[in-house]
Amino acid sequence: MSVLKRSVFVGLVLFALIPLNDAACSMTMLKRGATHCQDIMDKTWHPVGSSWTNGKCVQCTCSASAMSCCDGLPSSVHFTEDCIVEYNYETCTYKVFKRNDRNSPCSHGAVGK
Repeated sequence: MSVLKRSVFVGLVLFALIPLNDAACSMTMLKRGATHCQDIMDKTWHPVGSSWTNGKCVQCTCSASAMSCCDGLPSSVHFTEDCIVEYNYETCTYKVFKRNDRNSPCSHGAVGK
């Protein structure tokens, strides 16, 4: 197999994986005539046509027919045993660092954002 054919094959495989990047999303159908959506995490109400980020960094949108929400932070972070992950829900960020030294970052992989 030539280099070009292999490159095209790898590209097609990667494109096929794109739909999997929304694996951390959900949709809730609304009753006909609903004017608001209720955030499941925060129990707050939001008008149809609005978007928001809740206290757990979940990003939601309320449309006339449904509320859709997607994780704003990775649901799975892969790192070595000597590292830990710390989520900051105020800034919707996270850090991965050595257990015994917060100033030593760890290499990691994230899934689900």
